[in-house]
Amino acid sequence: MALPQYEEYTVEDIYNLPEETRAELIDGQIYYMAPPTRKHQDIAGTLYRKIADYIDSNGGSCKTYIAPFAVFLNEDDKNYVEPDISVICNPNKLNDRGCVGAPDWIIEIVSPGSKKTDYFTKLFKYRTAGVREYWIVDPIKNLILVYNFDTSDSEQYTFADTIKTGIYDDLYIDFSKMNF
Repeated sequence: MALPQYEEYTVEDIYNLPEETRAELIDGQIYYMAPPTRKHQDIAGTLYRKIADYIDSNGGSCKTYIAPFAVFLNEDDKNYVEPDISVICNPNKLNDRGCVGAPDWIIEIVSPGSKKTDYFTKLFKYRTAGVREYWIVDPIKNLILVYNFDTSDSEQYTFADTIKTGIYDDLYIDFSKMNF
């Protein structure tokens, strides 16, 4: 019996998808994405504003982007992701297409169809690509998992907690004060 054929895709295949199709590419495999829910967008927008406002008010040089924003993780044509929020502190990683290389901080908001990808596939991919900090925000479980890859620490929080970021000494995000 013949083994099933394994097809490997490239970034070019992602860009050739119909315009309305949202998908990511991880190690040559396409992961299709459903449209986000309103709650997903509320969380993403609130977190984006808090982070971007903090950077702006402190004269920071990092840039914050909200999905859809292209991240070419491994500087190859087999990995293309659109994290919900990306913070990039090295301007040399930015070009007109997006970010080439690992962002410093990524936040993913879990959707029903993205659980396995966010909790496992992306966790491994982001850590090995050089992301410094990764947050998994799960509104269904009322849970935030924070991975600081610089220190190999991981912590678990709820939507009632205040969380200190790893890449900034004085940025705290109080989920209990967010209205979503």
